[in-house]
Amino acid sequence: MNNIYKTILINRELNRKMLAVLLDPDQCRGSVLSSTIAALKSNTPDFVFVGGSHTVTSNDSFIELLKDEVKTSVVLFPGNASQFSSHADALLYLSLLSGRNAEFLIGQHLTSAIAIKKSNIEVIPTGYLLIDGGKPSSVEYISNTRPIPRDKKEIALSTAVAGELLGMRIVYLEAGSGANIPVPAEMIEYVSAGLSLPLIVGGGIKTIEQLLDAFDAGADLVVVGNVFEDQPGKIAEFVAATKVYGVDEEIE
Repeated sequence: MNNIYKTILINRELNRKMLAVLLDPDQCRGSVLSSTIAALKSNTPDFVFVGGSHTVTSNDSFIELLKDEVKTSVVLFPGNASQFSSHADALLYLSLLSGRNAEFLIGQHLTSAIAIKKSNIEVIPTGYLLIDGGKPSSVEYISNTRPIPRDKKEIALSTAVAGELLGMRIVYLEAGSGANIPVPAEMIEYVSAGLSLPLIVGGGIKTIEQLLDAFDAGADLVVVGNVFEDQPGKIAEFVAATKVYGVDEEIE
């Protein structure tokens, strides 16, 4: 139990950065799915996250296929309780701390809590903070909450620390799927410096430079998704960049 969270903690202690490839079952279908699986087989990231703000395709069959084909941990990143699947290796149990909508702070949790506990899936309580990504996101629309402004790093840190004190085990800064711009490096650095928990950053990351900027600023795990829907072959570049990050410093 808790093997995935322990892996994250160990890698964080060793300053080994991690990459998660995010797949939305509704978008990853047909030839895109075939190309993505082929890319993941050749260039395996630390994790594959599965989920979306408005996923209607069954997660069960999608996750079963991934686990048969790809040798890495599959982690649920659900948009709501209906996306739960006991076939995943772990679940990011998200509370949307940046919003004030009780439905995504605790409401959705009530409808799935018993099934999750009975499944024995590894559960990772996660403080989820939506950050302005330059345009309205699906998360913002579905959750009916406003993102934290990009220049309000103090609010982001206070929210993250509140999550830590409430017992969250990870904090996730999210600019939103398909964001025009990723979470600012200044905000990542500020939150990372004031937080004792592992920090995940995602949304709007489309280039290796943006990936490395997030790592440099203090992200322990970076999530990349939309860019791979059109160009699955880019997975190789992101996996390679993550694996060599910090190698020169280790050698020295």
